[in-house]
Amino acid sequence: MRIALAATLALLLAGCGKLDREHYEQLKMGMNYDEVATILGKADRCDDVLGTSSCIWGKEKKNIQVKFIAGKAALFSSEGIN
Repeated sequence: MRIALAATLALLLAGCGKLDREHYEQLKMGMNYDEVATILGKADRCDDVLGTSSCIWGKEKKNIQVKFIAGKAALFSSEGIN
């Protein structure tokens, strides 16, 4: 039971560890969602509007946001990452 709990905790912490400057700097213009998800993991939220998609990894005070146009990363922003 303790091993399963420790493994679950490690997985949760590993996901949080991707919201940092090192991972943010790996993002490149033209990447598709799957390529970005390989670097950051699954997005916490994506909103689609008129052929664009805006995805956020993280929470309000610490996040990375990627805007996709025609399925390709076009704009990046971050808040509270080191």
